[in-house]
Amino acid sequence: MSKFLEFINQDKPVLIDFFATWCGPCQTMSPILKQVKDELGDKVTILKVDVDKNAAIASKFQVRGVPTFVLFKNGKQVWKQAGLISKTDLKQKILNV
Repeated sequence: MSKFLEFINQDKPVLIDFFATWCGPCQTMSPILKQVKDELGDKVTILKVDVDKNAAIASKFQVRGVPTFVLFKNGKQVWKQAGLISKTDLKQKILNV
């Protein structure tokens, strides 16, 4: 948990993708997240967190379903959404923090 908290405490936006390997919508989002990372490069850090392997972190951030995306800036949660999101909308959320 301390490593996680240290990780989200960056100057640039950090997007956490809470997912599960058995989740169909999560698998749909995987290539979209890759495209977002490819297009934004060093402007964002994206971390995938498997809720089945990291239940404590998922619980701390009140993840009730997957996929859930949580965006941090300087250690503070600035946005959260459960469910699918388009690449365009996701990029806008990241760039507007």
